[in-house]
Amino acid sequence: MTQPTPFPQLIDRFGRTVDYLRISITDRCDFRCVYCMAEDMTFLPRAQILSLEEIYTLAATFVGMGVKKIRITGGEPLVRKGALDLLKQLGQLEGLEELVLTTNGSQLSTMAADLKAAGIKRINISLDTLNPLKFKAITRTGQLQTVLDGIQAARAAGFAGLKINAVILKNRNHLEVCHLVRYAVEQGIDISFIEEMPLGVVGQHDRSEAYYASDLIKRDLAGQFSLEAVADKTGGPSKYFKVQGTNTRVGFISPHSDNFCSTCNRVRLTVEGRLLLCLGNEHSVDLKSVLRAHPNDKVMLTQAIVDALAIKPEKHEFNIHEQPVILRYMNMTGG
Repeated sequence: MTQPTPFPQLIDRFGRTVDYLRISITDRCDFRCVYCMAEDMTFLPRAQILSLEEIYTLAATFVGMGVKKIRITGGEPLVRKGALDLLKQLGQLEGLEELVLTTNGSQLSTMAADLKAAGIKRINISLDTLNPLKFKAITRTGQLQTVLDGIQAARAAGFAGLKINAVILKNRNHLEVCHLVRYAVEQGIDISFIEEMPLGVVGQHDRSEAYYASDLIKRDLAGQFSLEAVADKTGGPSKYFKVQGTNTRVGFISPHSDNFCSTCNRVRLTVEGRLLLCLGNEHSVDLKSVLRAHPNDKVMLTQAIVDALAIKPEKHEFNIHEQPVILRYMNMTGG
């Protein structure tokens, strides 16, 4: 009996194997974080975004091509109607080793147990401050206690891993890095500090003035914590350190001060169905058009994905000191 031809593997022209797909399932969010989007956002009409069925088809195709890890993002992914049903389907994909989620935490207090049952293994929760007033200022619409309650619900649900993601901005929350690490230690979870990425024009927010490098955060932490470098990897760009005497790891995602492009193993599927080959470039391929013009044609879809890898750039082009060349907002890209 003739064996079916296996799907081609995803290897770019620089020899990097892509085995990690980040999927944005919505551009909508119940927060309006100052570094992510404009205060008065116009969201995409339904016809322009991928349906849940299309997202599943694309995810299954990527898994068939060797993707082992999928991260669901947004916007805030849990505000999309039908998100939980989609997650249940993705959690059953044969060959997928890890289904993970990035969320702002606003829906976790009611959905954590269901997310665990759906097959989510790890959750990243955005939390930039433990000060309620600052939280309101950064998110514009969020309530800190809602997120803290969500973190407690997620801890109770028993996920394999929980991590806080904190974007650190000078003169806004940079004095809180020690407080955030202490909170992570108390909760028995991990934390990653992220240098802001210049995506979209965000009004009065001056990114060059707000930029706070990872080395400065490490310096600030050194006064209160002993950090030991570890080789732990989760498939993403964080470089991890363990807080001595605890089980908490502190990660640093440093696109400006410590470029990590040489080990890039990921691509992004935007809510509009574009396969984005690099967060810091506009190289992309419209998979939605392929999917809708040639429904059920797996050969054409897989070939479009393979061809896309040929234009994956070697590195990003972020420059925190210039107006962003990339005008899409983070909520449209997928965090």
